[in-house]
Amino acid sequence: MGCSDEGFGLQGRVAVVTGAASGIGFGCARFLSEMGASVALFDVDGEKGAAAAAELGPKARFVKVDVRSEESCRKGVAEAKRAFGRIDALVNCAGVIRRRTVVDLTEAEWDLVLDVGLKGIFLVSKFVVPIMAEQGGGSIVNIGSGWGVKGGPKAVAYCAAKGGTVNMTRAMAIDHGPQNIRVNCVCPGDVDTPLLRDEGRQLGMDPQKWLAESADRPIHRVGQPLDIAKAVYFLVSDLSPWVSGSIVVVDGGGTA
Repeated sequence: MGCSDEGFGLQGRVAVVTGAASGIGFGCARFLSEMGASVALFDVDGEKGAAAAAELGPKARFVKVDVRSEESCRKGVAEAKRAFGRIDALVNCAGVIRRRTVVDLTEAEWDLVLDVGLKGIFLVSKFVVPIMAEQGGGSIVNIGSGWGVKGGPKAVAYCAAKGGTVNMTRAMAIDHGPQNIRVNCVCPGDVDTPLLRDEGRQLGMDPQKWLAESADRPIHRVGQPLDIAKAVYFLVSDLSPWVSGSIVVVDGGGTA
């Protein structure tokens, strides 16, 4: 499926994807694999993660990682490096959501959403960046959200995490550009994933009505993981050699 003879493929490259057992993370892992990359799938769910890697084939490896834990991230990155010899791309996709206002949200829920969605980017990147720097460069893509560039109802912790992701991306791009490490952010709109469906359940919505409301945007459909994966591919590939510190919104026009 790749076009390596035209410089479009990812043959010989290695990608690490967090939150890769399902949803956008798995969609990114699958598309990068199809484009020729070897992929290390990081996730805290061992059963689903192993099944996801098995589905992708011999160039994929599951590594059980809790992105909230520095030691787990350190060991996971080291295992990916041992397995594949290098790391060329990192896609920070792990995330959770709790649909609560600041009044209704518990401290434990706040910590969970911020630790997975924001601290996790810090911890995995902390151990990947030195590997990329030693190799002479790499590409990091942080998965944000449309709610990282505008507010949303009953999602205060998620908005905080994704808003932080957007500006963290800019700061990382400034810090690590001299090491030839590009850092960008993809901000999806509503994508048909287990996370989106769980949001509907948290809000007590009828599933079909929830998906219909999620499709209310100029391009009138809910996004698919492949929509996001293609944007991620552009940012980790040779198609974007001078793109860094950019925020790419992929939401069917929802924030237009």
